[in-house]
Amino acid sequence: MPTVDGVLLRMESVGKAFGPTVAVRDASLEVHRGEVHALMGENGSGKSTIVKILSGVHAPDRGRILLAGRAVAAFRTPAAALRSGIATVFQEVLAAPNRTVFDNLWLGADGLFRIAQGPRERRRRAEAALAELLVSPPPLDALVGDLDLSDRQACAIARALLRDPDLLILDEATSALDFDTRNRLFEIVRRRVAAGSGVVLITHRMDEVREVADRVTVLRSGETVATLDGAEWTTAEVVRLMTGQAHQLGDEARTDRARRAPGDVVLQASGLRVRADAAPLDFELRAGEIVGLAGLEGQGQDAFLRALWGLGDAGGAVTRVSSRGRQPIASKHAARRARIAYVPRERRAESIFDWMSILENFTATTLRRDRRGWLLSGRSALRRLTDYVERLRIKLGRPEDGIGTLSGGNQQKVIIARSLAAEPEVLLLNDPTRGIDIGAKRDLYALLEGLAAEGLAVVMLSTELEEHLELMDRVLVFRDDELAAVFPHEGLTREALVASFFGAEELAS
Repeated sequence: MPTVDGVLLRMESVGKAFGPTVAVRDASLEVHRGEVHALMGENGSGKSTIVKILSGVHAPDRGRILLAGRAVAAFRTPAAALRSGIATVFQEVLAAPNRTVFDNLWLGADGLFRIAQGPRERRRRAEAALAELLVSPPPLDALVGDLDLSDRQACAIARALLRDPDLLILDEATSALDFDTRNRLFEIVRRRVAAGSGVVLITHRMDEVREVADRVTVLRSGETVATLDGAEWTTAEVVRLMTGQAHQLGDEARTDRARRAPGDVVLQASGLRVRADAAPLDFELRAGEIVGLAGLEGQGQDAFLRALWGLGDAGGAVTRVSSRGRQPIASKHAARRARIAYVPRERRAESIFDWMSILENFTATTLRRDRRGWLLSGRSALRRLTDYVERLRIKLGRPEDGIGTLSGGNQQKVIIARSLAAEPEVLLLNDPTRGIDIGAKRDLYALLEGLAAEGLAVVMLSTELEEHLELMDRVLVFRDDELAAVFPHEGLTREALVASFFGAEELAS
C-alpha cells in the first residue's frame, strides 16, 4: 500500500458518542510507515473507542480518516478493516476455546466462496508464526481452551500477523503475555516496522513504551492533547498530559504507609500442591496483610491463588480461621460463605455479564442487601454503587447503561467494587490492574491500603514489579509450580525480585 509523505494512517477530529455518553470528543492520530506509535491515556480517555473505529467495530459520528492518503468514511465491519490492511489484537483474548489452535489462527480468513490457501500451506505458515512468538509452541491440533492465558493471547497475535497487515494495532495485547513471549513479540514488531509497516501500541506499561515506541500520542477525556517524539518525552510528562496534573512515579512514589504488625491468622494452607508432583507448601495469611504473588507467567501462582478460593485439586487443605471457628475451603461456594472474595483475571470470560447494565453487574452477587421484604430497592442498589464510583473513581455515563459502554479499566473497577460490596474479610485478586492506567492503579492501591488498615487480608497476584515493591507486605515468588522465595517488604529490591524469577537469587546479593 503506497503512502503519501510516509503517512499510513491519519485520523482528524474524530468524535463518537453512545447516547448521552461522549466517548471520543476530538481525537487526531497520525501513524507513519516504519514506526511504532504509542497511544496513551487514562481508562475512559477514548483509546478503546478509537481502536474499535479503526477495527470496524464502531463507526465515527464525525471526523475524517485517511488510509494511505485515501479518505475512508468508515469500516463497516472488522472484515472490511482487515481487507484494508488493519489487524487488531485486543486486550480481551478473542479465541474460540473449543476449536483447535489451527482453526483459531485461520478464523475469518476465508470468504463465503473462496479459500485463500490449501491446508498444507496453512499448516506451514501457522507453525512458522507460532514458532516466531513462542519458545514452546502448542500443537496445532490442541484445543485453545486447554492453553494458558499467555499462549491463548499468542494465538490471537499470530492470527493477526498471518494476515500480514500494513497497520498492526496492539490494544493492551502484551498484558496477558509472559516475559519471553512479550520480548519475542517486540522483536517481530521491530522487524515489521523496519520493513515499512506501522504499529499502534496501547499499553499502560511505561517500560514497554520506552522500549519500542518511536512517538507517543496522549489522549485525555476523549481529546488528543499532544504527540511527542520518542526522544522528547519523559514518564512524568506523559502522566501529566494524561491526567492534567503531576504524579509521582517509580521509587519517589513508593507508599510509606504505616506497616503495622499483622493481626490474627485468617487463612491457612497446609500441604498445598498446585501440581500433583510439586513440593507441598504451607501458608498463613493474617488480618491487615497484603501479600503479593509473583513470578514468570505460568509458574504456579495462578493455581495457588485459585486453590485459596477452593478450586485446588492437586492436594492439601485450605482452612478459613475466624471467630466462627475453622471452616474448610473445598469449593468456591464454601469460600463465599466464609467471606472470601475472588476477582478473576479474565473479566470477560469469568466476571462480566455482557448483556447486563453497569448497575446489574455490580449488584449481581449482593442483591440480597437491597431487599425490602419481597421487593428489591433500586435506590439502595444505586446508593451502594455510587459509593464505589466515588471511591474507585469509576468513569461512567448512567448506571443503567450497558457494561460494554465502559472502557476495560472501568469494567475492571466495577468488578472489584462488586467483590468489595460483599464485605469480604479475605480478598483474592488475580492481576487486578492488568490494563488499568496509572491513576486508576493509585486509586486501587489507596483503597486496598485503607481496607488493610481496617483488617482486610489481601492476596494479590500481580505481573507488575512496581506493585510488589510498593504495595506488598510480603511477596511470594513461584517457580516451576513451587514456592521459590519469600521476601518481606523491608529491603525488597527490583534486582532481588527479578533474579528470584529465574532462580538466580545470588545475582542480586
